[in-house]
Amino acid sequence: MKMNLPQKTARVAAFVFVLIFILGMSTELFIRPGMIVPGDAAATVKNIAASEGFFRLSLVSDLIRQALLMLLPLILYKILKPVNKTVAALMVIFYLVCAPISLLNELNHFAVLLLSSGAGYLTAFKADELSALVMFFIDLRIQGTFIAQFFSFWVLLLGFLVFKSGFLPRILGILLMLVGLSYTVSAVLFFLYPAFDTTIVGLFTFIAESLFYLWLLIKGVNVKAWEKRVLEAV
Repeated sequence: MKMNLPQKTARVAAFVFVLIFILGMSTELFIRPGMIVPGDAAATVKNIAASEGFFRLSLVSDLIRQALLMLLPLILYKILKPVNKTVAALMVIFYLVCAPISLLNELNHFAVLLLSSGAGYLTAFKADELSALVMFFIDLRIQGTFIAQFFSFWVLLLGFLVFKSGFLPRILGILLMLVGLSYTVSAVLFFLYPAFDTTIVGLFTFIAESLFYLWLLIKGVNVKAWEKRVLEAV
């Protein structure tokens, strides 16, 4: 049973990542894009008001995703703490810095929901003012993700631990370290140059992280090498 512990933990981490991916894609690719009309604030407000239930569902999905994202580093800590307990703890701490930023950023979508609710106090705003505020909070939420992304040092530390582990492929560690650097660098570039297109960087980070979790799902860890690390850490 003990020998299977790291394998089970690795596959739990991969399963959590899959859930995070499904929740993220369902909201960002299927639910919200159908409501938000770029350049047409009035149509966006109308769509959100007409599909309030789906918009609320997307908010719940985001909150569940953030909860799973807080769980993921803790699971990875169990696998990687034999490599370097201090660095593994820092990995968790750095994500816990990102978590409240991401959760607070979700308030921007709650603001959109309130502004589209038709509540009586909203009559203080003209229709075009209300529409402009909705688009403001939508844009604020999108740009707010780059603040959390700037503090994604935990992925860099994750890559370092994987690289040094001996029970996971070193190439995956290199890729993850590049992912961590890419997150921070792309956030800086976005803030300095708002027109900077992060699509290619985002595609690279998604592929690299997916390869890591795919490895955990299919191959897991080298149990003998992991156990050796555990004995060395005692």
